[in-house]
Amino acid sequence: MAHVNVSLMPVLFVPHGGGPLPLLNDANHHQLRDFLSSVGGQIPMPKAILLITAHWEEAQVTLSSHPHPGMLFDYYGFPPEAYKLSYPAPGNPELAEKIASLLKASGIAVKLDNQRAFDHGTFVPLKLMYPEANIPVVQMSLVQHLDPRAHIAIGEALASLRQQGVLIVGSGMSFHNMRAFFSSDPKVLPRSQEFDDWLTQVLTLAPHHAKSQLIEWQSAPEARFSHPREEHLLPLHVCFGAASSESPKAIQAFSGVLLNTAISGYLWP
Repeated sequence: MAHVNVSLMPVLFVPHGGGPLPLLNDANHHQLRDFLSSVGGQIPMPKAILLITAHWEEAQVTLSSHPHPGMLFDYYGFPPEAYKLSYPAPGNPELAEKIASLLKASGIAVKLDNQRAFDHGTFVPLKLMYPEANIPVVQMSLVQHLDPRAHIAIGEALASLRQQGVLIVGSGMSFHNMRAFFSSDPKVLPRSQEFDDWLTQVLTLAPHHAKSQLIEWQSAPEARFSHPREEHLLPLHVCFGAASSESPKAIQAFSGVLLNTAISGYLWP
């Protein structure tokens, strides 16, 4: 992976896999697990983490502000050990307030939630990236309207956090079609690859119209096949917004296959 700009924390978008499976030694998740287990050691140690999770939607941007968040096992049908996982990282109410101030200054409605626990979009990747659980974490929701332009604007309002030692992580999936994950159709992989190739080109080549392309992502090849609903894609839009002013070009930090679909992760150094 390329060296990062030491004066700025990078911005990272990671695929978090299926439920708790990356933590349960699932054979389909070995590539992703290896990536998540190594990427934390390849970037500067953050003072805190702001994680935008695909598994939390509110009417307005909402930030977790509990000093010691619990665990939210927001999945079902897994073995008992999936409900005994822990990730005792502290929260950071002060940082949550600071982030809220940045958003308000940009005219973005925001509230704090002092009850929200860590959902699996948060604890699955972070347990692999930072297993010591010693870095404070603030979770951020998506906004229920799922508007891509608005989510890029949210990221743009947060760009200054990079100068303050905060690692901004978007946790979602570059491909998220549940029916396709369990399909035997041989066309699934090439169809998912078409969207993955488009996304990677937009993010890594950073044409001048990258922002407009992400806003109009539904026009991409196999867009709605790849994301019947876009909640797993939009954490990436927040990342793009936060990174694009200083780091217009992303690196494809991960490229792999999960359940016969192409998935990627991206880093803005």
